[in-house]
Amino acid sequence: MVDYRKKMYIFAQFFIRTTMANIFNEVSRTFNEYLIIPGLTTKEHTPDKVNLRTPLVKFKKGEESAITLNIPFVSSIMQSVSDDGMAKALAKEGGLSFIFGSQGIEEQSRMVKRVKAHKAGFVESRANLTPEHTLKDVIELKKRTGFSTIGVTEDGSATGSFKGLVTGRDYRPSRDDHNRKVKEFMTPLKDLIYGKSGVSLKEANDIIWEHKLNTLPILDQDNNLQYFVFRKDYDSHKEHPRELLDQHKRLLVGAGINTRDYQERVPALVEAGVDVVCIDSSDGYSEWQKDTIEYIKSNFAHVLVGAGNVVDRDGFMYLAEAGADFVKVGVGGGSICITREQKGIGRGQATALIEVLPPEMSISKRQESIFLFVQMEVLYRIII
Repeated sequence: MVDYRKKMYIFAQFFIRTTMANIFNEVSRTFNEYLIIPGLTTKEHTPDKVNLRTPLVKFKKGEESAITLNIPFVSSIMQSVSDDGMAKALAKEGGLSFIFGSQGIEEQSRMVKRVKAHKAGFVESRANLTPEHTLKDVIELKKRTGFSTIGVTEDGSATGSFKGLVTGRDYRPSRDDHNRKVKEFMTPLKDLIYGKSGVSLKEANDIIWEHKLNTLPILDQDNNLQYFVFRKDYDSHKEHPRELLDQHKRLLVGAGINTRDYQERVPALVEAGVDVVCIDSSDGYSEWQKDTIEYIKSNFAHVLVGAGNVVDRDGFMYLAEAGADFVKVGVGGGSICITREQKGIGRGQATALIEVLPPEMSISKRQESIFLFVQMEVLYRIII
């Protein structure tokens, strides 16, 4: 037994001296070991004046971040946490979810589409038929999509020449002939109140309230269908004033990706309408992540991509210089994370953050902000 322990000790010393570049003598700290020293609280420091809006991705000095969260919260890229349900709920409150990537590409893309389809304001029609379709088609379409408002266009497309509207008030499935054509029971364009392309959301909502409507079609100058505006979305937005929305008033959503099938997964997510992607890995300081970032930036320059996780400045700079728009910091700090046990890597979260953001960093070094995405879901801006 003594010889065995001696051999193990010698082996450990040899391993440390020949494979490790540095041995850190300082203690690795967590956030729970620190308290904040309070500053002066003035009469102006009241809760109603607190602003929690937080940029998510890097931006140049004098510019605005492409995505700014209304509350500083995101949900983890985990199967048991971030699906389309969580994405909708969190975006309504002003945060952001990254839909988990440990699933098939098609299913993840469908989740992204479901979030983007859950819009406030101007809504692209996702249930459409032609005047020649039948009531049977209406019932089947409603059952398949869940949409009770159906746009009737000449060619049955979402942007075709608008002919009328079908809602649940236009037919009775239990009594009406299911072979009746849509044109026989739809509300035709001539009997509808509609808005013209270019109308503001406020103006559209005013029309809805003035005429006591539930649905307002928005048409272009040639009477092609562009959007619908729904009363229920106005009510929902009043209940969720901090909703995180894109320029088309759709909820924002992110998606997790990996470094293996990214050449197939990223294009599918982009087509689905994803707003930002993030490489999901417990150890992000790798050439595989660099390759993934460079592929995305070369083929989808407009796509925002996060990377990580890292625990030191070398890892952070490696990913930042590769083109990452934000970097996740923290390995093994999650309550159910077993990375430290499995791989023997990690660091106290506070120590990792302190090293990644040394106090001597100056804005004069580069006029660009990049963000640390700390594993506890708190965002910290740093200047590089």
